[in-house]
Amino acid sequence: MFRLWAKEFLDNRLIKDMTIENDTPETRTHKVFQALEDVCYAFDLEKPIWLETNISEFQRHARTRFTQDNFVEQTPFDFLEIQVIEED
Repeated sequence: MFRLWAKEFLDNRLIKDMTIENDTPETRTHKVFQALEDVCYAFDLEKPIWLETNISEFQRHARTRFTQDNFVEQTPFDFLEIQVIEED
């Protein structure tokens, strides 16, 4: 079972969160991108742009934050954090 936790923060307070589960035989990368797409759809957001800092942070810690710099449109939060909480 693969589970990803997504959280929106505004003024250091959690304003929205959700957990995505994926049981498909896909690769970890595909599961992460699919989960992020599901989160963006549920939160009514555009998909964020992965910058080098996001990639390296996610590879090291299985967690990253997307700030306003990662989105083209204005966001109603300070950052979106994703974290892998369970892997096969």
